[in-house]
Amino acid sequence: QVQLVESGGGLVQAGGSLRLSCAASGRTFSSYNMGWFRQAPGKEREFVAAISWSGSSTYNVDLVKGRFTISRDNAKKTVYLQMNRLEPEDTAVYYCAADRERRRSLEKDRDRYDYWGQGTQVTVSS
Repeated sequence: QVQLVESGGGLVQAGGSLRLSCAASGRTFSSYNMGWFRQAPGKEREFVAAISWSGSSTYNVDLVKGRFTISRDNAKKTVYLQMNRLEPEDTAVYYCAADRERRRSLEKDRDRYDYWGQGTQVTVSS
């Protein structure tokens, strides 16, 4: 089992940057593919980015390509989401999630993820 705790959210003006962190507990973090999702008010939770257990593969949804970067530090048991050129449409609660199946492919389907953090609010003002 792993517990996930997100941090780094806040209020930022459009065009600004934030770096989200997701700290994990447990000894098996380095074997999990990890993902970031977000949920805006009145909308379903949507996939943002994922990274393989080794960090060698990443995948971003088209909406954030070129602006968001996912990374991880297995020694620190932490996954990051660097968000640049933020837009008001990026306003949402951001969640990190862990996929314990160690798949070869990175998953966009939230049902494939087994563990979730509590979320951190990101608000982008125009």
